[in-house]
Amino acid sequence: MAETKKTTTKKTETKAATAKPATKKTTEKVETEKTVAKKTTTKAETAKKVETKATETKTATTKKTVTKKTTKKVETPSLRLKDKYINDVVPALMEEFKYKSVMQAPKLVKVVINIGVGDAAKNSKLLEESLKELTLITGQKPIVTRAKKSIASFRLREGMPIGCKVTLRGAKMYHFLDKLINISLPRVRDFRGVSKNSFDGRGNYTLGIREQIIFPEVDYDLVNVIRGMDVVIVTTAETDKEALGLLSGLGMPFVK
Repeated sequence: MAETKKTTTKKTETKAATAKPATKKTTEKVETEKTVAKKTTTKAETAKKVETKATETKTATTKKTVTKKTTKKVETPSLRLKDKYINDVVPALMEEFKYKSVMQAPKLVKVVINIGVGDAAKNSKLLEESLKELTLITGQKPIVTRAKKSIASFRLREGMPIGCKVTLRGAKMYHFLDKLINISLPRVRDFRGVSKNSFDGRGNYTLGIREQIIFPEVDYDLVNVIRGMDVVIVTTAETDKEALGLLSGLGMPFVK
């Protein structure tokens, strides 16, 4: 009996001895798994950091480009004609017509420039040239005007391109009028002034220009056909006298 007990105790001791290295192996495996997990987490963190840096650089570059674009858009021409209207023309109109409020004084609404190209039905290049010239003159892309009716004697069909026009408002309107009054009209041959009889009875004025060469943006050597244009100045004036006072105050050279 004593011998059997000894053998059993020996077996249990050998089992315990064999179990200890197994536990050591399992602990080593767990530690290796932990280190691998730490390495993967560090790799993921570094990848996230790289991605965040890349996104930050992209956003910075996009912000720079947006700021550049906005600065280009903000650049507006000099509005000395508008300053002249506010400081000089409005008080003069208040005294002349005895307005009770500043809001009653007439002001500019828009300027419409129209070029008729009758030969566009036969040759489309002439319309393209007039479009380019009008964009150079006004600084704005024009609209192609089309025929509303079909006329057999003129060989016109409904929807055919006839000309182009531009509607200017705000800063571009004041800049164009300033250029027209001070630079372009004095370049007309034998210029003696603008007619006072071109008002429509509702405070709007129409000016006819025979040559587009008077504008400094148009290169004389590149012009194939000399064309005229109509300039319509729309105001809030109720009578022609008020519109005449407004335009003469702005510097329009009327015939004396």
